[in-house]
Amino acid sequence: MVTICFYQDSRHAEPLCWIQEVLGIGYVSHRKDGISELRINGYEQIERILKMLLPHIKFKKVQAGLLLESVKILQKKILREDDLRKLAGNIVLVQNENYATKRKRSKDELLQVLGLTP
Repeated sequence: MVTICFYQDSRHAEPLCWIQEVLGIGYVSHRKDGISELRINGYEQIERILKMLLPHIKFKKVQAGLLLESVKILQKKILREDDLRKLAGNIVLVQNENYATKRKRSKDELLQVLGLTP
């Protein structure tokens, strides 16, 4: 199962509720740390939403495109080795596009997790 989350400070959660209402999908939850999130679950739902949103995305467009490509792969009943390698590559590309202070996994590490040799 895959999930997309949109996060927002709970004091400004109304836009998340609006997005949920307009898209007619997902649910909004309010965490104890003051963050609200809109969660959308399932490969088919995420693919549909990404296709709908992609032409309008201004920031994180690269990540959205990679996620859409990955969701299409993950919907296959049987994943081949080249599918897994493509997914690992997409993960690394998304990691490189995102700012993060913690250590990121290399493609070789991801391939080992998937039981594939680099």
